Amino acid sequence: MKKRIFLISILIAAGLLQLGCDIGVLGANDTATVIAKTAQVRTSYAVVAADLLEVKRGDRLEVLDNFEYEKVLWYRVRAFDETSTEGWIEAQHVITSDTLAKSKALAEEFQDQSPQAAGIIRSASNLRSAPDMNPENVLFRLANGSTFEIMAWRFVPKQEVPDVDDAPKGQQKTGKRSKNAEIEAAKEGEPEKLDDKYDIWYQVRLDPSVSPAPAGWLFGRQVELQVPSDIVFFQQNNRKFVTWQRLDADSANKVGSGDKQLAPGSWVILARNSFSKPIDGVEPDFDSILVLAFDKYDQSYYTVWRTTPSTEMWGRLPLKVDGKGDNKTFTVSVRNASGQMDEKRFIVFRDKNRLRVTPPEDIAQYETKVKP
Repeated sequence: MKKRIFLISILIAAGLLQLGCDIGVLGANDTATVIAKTAQVRTSYAVVAADLLEVKRGDRLEVLDNFEYEKVLWYRVRAFDETSTEGWIEAQHVITSDTLAKSKALAEEFQDQSPQAAGIIRSASNLRSAPDMNPENVLFRLANGSTFEIMAWRFVPKQEVPDVDDAPKGQQKTGKRSKNAEIEAAKEGEPEKLDDKYDIWYQVRLDPSVSPAPAGWLFGRQVELQVPSDIVFFQQNNRKFVTWQRLDADSANKVGSGDKQLAPGSWVILARNSFSKPIDGVEPDFDSILVLAFDKYDQSYYTVWRTTPSTEMWGRLPLKVDGKGDNKTFTVSVRNASGQMDEKRFIVFRDKNRLRVTPPEDIAQYETKVKP
């Protein structure tokens, strides 16, 4: 009998030791990072719970447990403060280490690439790890008004989904947009528009002040491109800017991310019209180039170089700007007559206080002459 009790005691002790080890592993290896501007660690997940500790965006917490209360997920956490405060925090205010790792992996894809444009989100929406509505791809919800740099985009065949991607993580919001049969019939025979054929997804880079997670994908219907105010008026109704970069700025802010009121300067801009024109099922990222410069004496912009309205390029991103000071180059990829992609390099220089562009020889005939 004593032998049996002894064996049972050993088994119980081993079980408790294993349980303790499991808890220790969870606490040591699983962390959460605060994504909300501020949030509260509370005594429990109940409505009447008291606040224990205010945490801020970027703070790390040790995850000890989780619990779903009235369809809301909560984490029991331990803070890295002087007293190692333990309590509960709503899951929407933090991201786990696994989620953060997915976002960082996306950022590594374009770590050596310059941003292509700037944007702002119209309403709180899901940042995702891939450009589709799979609920498993949700990283976290990005707050309304968040700004970001756009690194790339992708055209995806149109889906019948709502305009707002605000479904909770793990769920997919469903819905359909109504179509007027008479309007659709009237469109027959007309060139198909991009907006009617595709949804656009943007791959974005986030500043640490906006989110500790550095990258993800956003559904394009929530994104508003932040074209700098000094050049937005050069857009045409049937041809919109898709990419722009400063030619006179050596700073990191080449696209005006989070700041539409940049000082006037020189810009290279890629644009495209609104009609679908795929080759082998692939749409071009741009079909025209515009280079603008600001005359500080006349206090006005002038066109340095552009493709003619009758000539359309079939180009792919990214746009690359290199050089310093007044001597710059920009490079784009354009499909040639044989269907291959060629890298085209344009030289930008200053001549008698006027900016000039020397294009590649085979597209020099598209140049718009600048009046002296």
